[in-house]
Amino acid sequence: MKPTAEVVHAANALSSWLTGVCTEVTGLAGDESSLLERNLAGKPRVDVAALAGLDEYPRQFLTKNTFAAGAGTFFAVEALEEAVPALDWWARKEYGTIGKLDLDMTPGSSRYYDYVKLPFFSTAASTGEQSLWGPYVDFLGFEEYILTFAAPLRVDGRFAGVAACDIRIKDLEPLIMPTLRTVPGDAALVNASNRVILGNSGSYLVGERIKSGNPAQHRMALDVPHLGLSLVYTV
Repeated sequence: MKPTAEVVHAANALSSWLTGVCTEVTGLAGDESSLLERNLAGKPRVDVAALAGLDEYPRQFLTKNTFAAGAGTFFAVEALEEAVPALDWWARKEYGTIGKLDLDMTPGSSRYYDYVKLPFFSTAASTGEQSLWGPYVDFLGFEEYILTFAAPLRVDGRFAGVAACDIRIKDLEPLIMPTLRTVPGDAALVNASNRVILGNSGSYLVGERIKSGNPAQHRMALDVPHLGLSLVYTV
């Protein structure tokens, strides 16, 4: 079945906005990579001195991109000298202030943040491309549904970690719900794992896995490289 003009328009609008987010995250990764390369001056691993000035970039990112609730850097362990902090994460706090978020990096702790195993990091590390994880409930941070966008961070051509940002679903809703509501009938933005990111009705709930076999349900892939996003709609 050929998609209607409304579906095509919605898919294009979603693709454009999401590509814009990816462009911003890629820019963050590029700025951080350039800074680290300058600071390292050929040294093979990131040391404490190489981190000088790094925190300015996520703070600038959050100031510019008000859709994001958090932003920063997760390093690959093998890229670091001993005792160098493995992450640098900044979050939008109460009254709009931006502050550093300290996460528990102690192995074995009940709140240990083992980010290396999380999809936003592991996918970017294995593919060398941008990644998206979510929606998931961020129990160690915002404790609500979020999306994490990440882009590989390379230093002198080697994978050194990722630059990333978090978007809360409640903040995403006013940005893309108007587009979803232009689609006649039920519609949802769906991730590569076939889970709903956001839907325009109670038929598509956040985090729900889309069931196959409904002849009235159709899908249109979004033009956002590497993320596997699609617009699902029923007629």
